Amino acid sequence: MKEQLTEEKVFKDPVHNYIYVQDQTIWDLINTKEFQRLRRIRQLGTSYLTFHGAEHSRFSHSLGVYEITRKIISQFERNDYPDWPVEERLVSLCAALLHDVGHGPFSHSLEEVFDTDHEEWTCKIILENTEINRVLRAVSEQFPAQVAAVIQKTYPKPIVVSLISSQMDADRMDYLLRDAYFTGVNYGTFDLERILRVLRPYKGQIVVKESGMHAVEHYLMSRYQMYWQIYFHPVTRSSEIILRQIFRRAQELCVGGYAFNWKMPTAFVALLHNTLTVEDYLKLDEALVQTVFMQWAEEKDLLLSDLCDRFLNRRLYKYITINNPDEAQLNEISDCLSSIGMYPDYHMEIDFPFDLPYDVYRPDKKEGEKKEKAPILLLDAEDKVSEISAKSDIVRSITGLHQGEYHLYYPEEPLKKNIDLLSEAMKKLFKLN
Repeated sequence: MKEQLTEEKVFKDPVHNYIYVQDQTIWDLINTKEFQRLRRIRQLGTSYLTFHGAEHSRFSHSLGVYEITRKIISQFERNDYPDWPVEERLVSLCAALLHDVGHGPFSHSLEEVFDTDHEEWTCKIILENTEINRVLRAVSEQFPAQVAAVIQKTYPKPIVVSLISSQMDADRMDYLLRDAYFTGVNYGTFDLERILRVLRPYKGQIVVKESGMHAVEHYLMSRYQMYWQIYFHPVTRSSEIILRQIFRRAQELCVGGYAFNWKMPTAFVALLHNTLTVEDYLKLDEALVQTVFMQWAEEKDLLLSDLCDRFLNRRLYKYITINNPDEAQLNEISDCLSSIGMYPDYHMEIDFPFDLPYDVYRPDKKEGEKKEKAPILLLDAEDKVSEISAKSDIVRSITGLHQGEYHLYYPEEPLKKNIDLLSEAMKKLFKLN
């Protein structure tokens, strides 16, 4: 196993002030081409079109998750807590650093259209013939599989998994603080140092001292505010819809044998045909995607070119709120759009923010739902453990709480151009009177 660095490396960070690297393995992983690629992937996808400061990368977030994990483990080791397995330190740090290495450009939109999963790509990058794999194998031949198991949540020690995947893990704590900082909002902030001080390893899991409950309440309220004010923002949803429509249309044309004006990079051809290898996938970054979109904006297919122009120049779809739309109403809207030469499959989308990969706090799993992350547990003075919503009125009030409205997204310009052809009902619906 490689030793620690003779002199620690330091990254200046706007969220954590400094990020400290003491292990040769961690330093070597940071300097792999696969990890450096994360500099070219934005953490918040298309949110920069809503919040102009949201240009931060998955590289900086991954360093932040590593640093929070390092601080938690250091606190456990300084206090010599018997329930922390000290031999798990390096695998925990590596998993924290690499947990997002499989993200693609505009990751969640890309995953939805092409039915991919960033965690699967993360594990492929860790396990296949990559620079990251070679660095991990220098620790031991089994080490890449151990790191992948943590990310897959199959590692035999759940306490290690919970550091980077639980209801209060290092991943969530960093992205809340980092996203709040770069979007310029205050409601994502919480007392990270206090939370780190009250975390304890206990019987194979991580718990919170009951005296730290109020700091955790603050953290969960911050999550609640960030989800509805930032992650579910309707303007961001509009840009994500257009992005998905671009990928959908391009794949439709590609599979249908359409002759593009411009020869696409091989990685993009593989993406559209769902034949990506790890080598292909690692060539995909947001610079490449936007270069391709610039070329497609001049394609002879007017639908694809219009969608790309909208995305690149922020001519986003407008939206109206619809209360519980029924099939008849949606068919009427679709027929109206078709009658003026629009394409309902691409020019209207009903959106409700249940489909986002975020949740505020869920202490348990309901029938038919995906397995939820481990809940937040409180440890009282008598060494009894209880789930936080059993003791906190604040947490109980937001547990599993969904709010939101149905939004209908559409391009406004064709409707205005053809306003004389619309019924009074449609004019009123789209607020064109």
